[in-house]
Formats: sequence, C-alpha cells, structure tokens
Amino acid sequence: MSVHVVATAGHVDHGKSTLVRALTGMEPDRWEEERRRGLTIDLGYAWTTLPSGRDVAFVDVPGHERFLGNMLAGLGPAPVVCFVVAVDEGWQAQSADHRDAVAALGIERGVVVLTRADRAPGRAEEVLAQVRAELAGTGLRDAPAVTVSALEGTGLDELRAALDDVLARAAAPAGGRLRLWVDRSFTITGSGTVVTGTLTAGTLRQDDRLELLGSGGARPVAVRGLHSRNRPAASLEPHARVAVNLRGVPADEVHRGDALVTPGAWPVTDVLDVRRTTGSAFPLVAEHLVVHAGTAAVPARLSPFDDDHARLALDRPLPLVLGDRVVLRDPGSRSVLGGAQVLDADPPALRRRGDRARRAERLAGLDARGDVLAEVARRGAVPAERLHRLGLLPAADAAPPAGVRAAGGWWVHAPVLDAWQQRLRTAVEELHTRDPLAAGLSRGAARDLLALPDAALVDPVVRGAGLAQEGGHIRSPQHRGGLGAHEPAVRRLEHRLAAEPFRAPEAEDLTALRLGARELAAAERAGRLLRIGEGVVLLPTAPALAMRELARLPQPFTTSQARQALGTTRRVAIPLLEHLDARGWTRRLDAGHRTVAR
Repeated sequence: MSVHVVATAGHVDHGKSTLVRALTGMEPDRWEEERRRGLTIDLGYAWTTLPSGRDVAFVDVPGHERFLGNMLAGLGPAPVVCFVVAVDEGWQAQSADHRDAVAALGIERGVVVLTRADRAPGRAEEVLAQVRAELAGTGLRDAPAVTVSALEGTGLDELRAALDDVLARAAAPAGGRLRLWVDRSFTITGSGTVVTGTLTAGTLRQDDRLELLGSGGARPVAVRGLHSRNRPAASLEPHARVAVNLRGVPADEVHRGDALVTPGAWPVTDVLDVRRTTGSAFPLVAEHLVVHAGTAAVPARLSPFDDDHARLALDRPLPLVLGDRVVLRDPGSRSVLGGAQVLDADPPALRRRGDRARRAERLAGLDARGDVLAEVARRGAVPAERLHRLGLLPAADAAPPAGVRAAGGWWVHAPVLDAWQQRLRTAVEELHTRDPLAAGLSRGAARDLLALPDAALVDPVVRGAGLAQEGGHIRSPQHRGGLGAHEPAVRRLEHRLAAEPFRAPEAEDLTALRLGARELAAAERAGRLLRIGEGVVLLPTAPALAMRELARLPQPFTTSQARQALGTTRRVAIPLLEHLDARGWTRRLDAGHRTVAR
C-alpha cells in the first residue's frame, strides 16, 4: 500500500489546520488545549483521497516559534510540503523560519497555498509576488500556487488538483533497507505498543523483525500489525504515514526521534562530517547546537573546518548516511541556523598537525554521492557491505571502480593489494630459502605479517600472489620441500623400502638415519615417503602394492591373513588396513574381517 505524505508549513495562525480540516473533513489538532486556544502545539494528522484516487496523509505542524522543534519533527521526514501564507497578513516572521527549514531539509516538491482570500480580496497577486521572492532560494521557488478560502470553500478543488499533479511527479525511493523515524508512541488496550511515523525508506511488512534505535541503544522488536489511515495493511511503502504495532518494547520506552530500521543495515553514528547547504558560514570556533534529523533533535558540538565544512559530534548515535540532510538550530534561540548535508558518516580521526586543513580540502572536493575510490584508499580495505551501509554503494554486490579490487567480500585499494601480495611472496620465498624443510608460512602468520583486517582476505591475497596452500600453510607452487643434508638418508630409506615395501623402519632405525618428524614431513610433502598411523613410514606406492596382495586373498579376509600376505607385523598391518579403509579401497565388515571394495 502506498500513501503520499504532505506536511504543512507557515506562520502561526495563517490557517494551516483550517486548510487541512477543509481538505479532509478531519480535525488535525489532537489535544483539547489546541482546540481551546485555536493554536497547534504538536503534530496533527489527517488524510483524504484526491480526485485521481491517490491517497494522501497530511502532517500538520505548529507555526508558533515556541514549537519550532515540533515543526521540524513534522517536516523532517516529509517529501512534499504545503507552504501556507495568509493573503490578509502576507509574509511573516515564522514564514521565514519555515522557509529556512524547508531549504535546510532540501524539500523540492510542494504547493504554495495563499489562504484566507476572503479576508483581503484583490491582494493575492501582491502576496504571491512577495512569497515568490522569499522562496527564490529554495526548492519551492517554482512550486504551483493556489489561492483558497477554507471557510468559503473556494480554490479547494484547484488545490486538490495541484497536489495530485505534484504527487504524481514525486517518485518514491526504491525498496531496500528500512528507516522509519518515530513521531508518536502510545498504548492501545489489547494491542500494546503502537508507534507512528512517516516511512522514508524501505518496505514495512507485518511480522518484520526490526531494530529500534533510541537513546538507550538498539533493541530487537517485531511488527505485530500495520495500519495506515486507520486501516490495516499487510505492507506499506515510502512515503506512507504508518502506525506500527510492536512486540518487544513498552510504549513508555519509545520516544520521538527514535527510529525503526532494518537490523544491521544502517550505520549508527555519533560523528559526522557535513557540508553547509543553507544559512550563514560556519563560525570560526566550535560551538554547541541542536541537530534535527528525521524526527530526532540531538544536542551536538559543531567543530568547523572552514566556512562550509564541519564535524558534528552528536550526544547520541543516529542512523544517518551519505546525502542525509540535517537542520542546525541554536539551542538558545527559536530560529533555524541553517542546514547541512552528510558527506561522511564514518569520518577518520584527526590526530596529526595539519589533519584538519587536509580534511577541509578533501571534503571540499566531495559531492553528495561520495567518492568510493577515495574512501577505499583512505582505509586501504573496507567491507563492501560497510560501503553500502554508509550510502556509498547502491548495493553491496556492486562492481568496484577502477583502482579498487574485490577480495573476499572486501574492497581493497589496488596499490594496497599489490603491496600485500608482493610482501607475502617475498616472505614465503625467504622462508623456503632459510628453511627448506618448512611446510610454508601459516595462515595466521601471513595475516599478522600483512596486518590484514580480516581472515577472509588471506585466501584472495594468496591467490593473487600466485602461491599455493596446503594443510593450512602457504608455499610457492614450485616448492615441494628440499631435503638438504637429509637427502642421502631418505634415499637409503627409499632403497630399503623398495626391496621390502611393508617392512617399516623402527624408531631406532629412523633415529640412526637422523630422520625426525620434521624431516619426514618434508619428505612426505615432496612425495618421497608416506606416513600412516603412529610412526609407520612407507613408500607412497605401498597402498597400491598392498591392494594387489589383498585382492588375491579369499574374501573376506582377517587381519592375520592380511599381515601374512604382506609379510609384515601388526604394527604396520593395522594402520595400513585402516588407511585403505579410509581411502575406500577396503571395507571393514566386523571386528575381525574386511573385504576388498568392489
């Protein structure tokens, strides 16, 4: 189900709630105090169906300067706005505040509504010119304008048609990870916790398992049921107004500014690098302010790099990504300072002299789409999924750009990967030269040597270096293990076993030949010897020779018959038969009998 959301904006007492009431037939003011005073204090909600059949939900925001925070919570997630100016009063102080908020949030679709036309006949054209001049620097500069009288009902049909046209051209974001900024939380008897908000990203479905991100951190929740415009729904898409019945959290532990998100799909950050999009240049020194994002209002410290770029340190983490818009507000005043756009939701630490100047230069060269190559180069290697979460990739399986290589789920800067591969090749070759008997470099030693951030990178680095792996060790493909000074002893053992294939040397024989476990392992890697069982050494051809003799025996045969046929001892016969069983060449029938597998 898809429902379009439109927020109101405009100076206090310019008829926003009256307009919503006339369009929908619903009372948007929810509190008795609001109705008694005729003043919207908090967010109000109403909905209707336009002539095209398109469903639209209105978020009615307060216009008074004392409730600026509530206004920003209503505008924050909204994609479309009805900017209201009364014809009899024209542009006013809070009109400017709401304009600044619209500009800061980057809202580009909406309708200008000139209300109370019945109070000042003939002034509409003059007021519209004034409004056009004031909105010239915003996304609403070319918005359609309609003059109405909510009391007389004039212009309402034209307004509905204008809204229909604007909403038809307002494309909803594609499906993907979900983010719902919460603006209300309450309890319904028999249902439990219900939260409401404007769905800005992803598709919401009944029985979804989500994370609730709030001041207390993340907690798992489940969607028990969905409603939109007081009707149940199986699923909802952006930009719908939704009511979500949740399992797993009491209503008093959910607050405006919390967010429901797809688990593990969003970066949760309390440090942002941003670019100023509206308002005056950033101050020369750090200052404290309030950051509005979605429905959240979070105290923050702004530390400027230059006039247009700064770092924001938030009092609590928020699910924000590259391109997100935030509004900056002075906590000591009731006006919007300006807006900013997130350029990096996971910025680097600044520790060395000159880091801040270099960071300012780097941010100045970025656009709102980010620079994947630069981000990977800065880190050396980064999981593709992390880049996707930060908003740098449309999907985690996207193809890497030139200069970046995919490796084990990670994206690695090409020069870094080349350096890893060369360093690993050098280390392996030096090990072969220094210690020919060594099996190779262990995987753990390779990861430590290269300081790889994840074990998943070992395999692609080994492959890229043209090296081989065997038994958890990395070696050159050409290196089968030299025997050095032990070559004569191995040749003597080979000559002896060639004459008597199943007469394995005793421990004292091996000691006399100075062939310990390390030397025997090197000979086995070189394909010269075969070790089976505990201390039994034969030639690699011994299993095949044994099968020739065993195939001549009456089937099934006993261990004793096998031992006699091979002319060996139980010390050799038993591990040799178990070796043949493991290869599937013989099959054990019971404790005393085997048969040659057919």
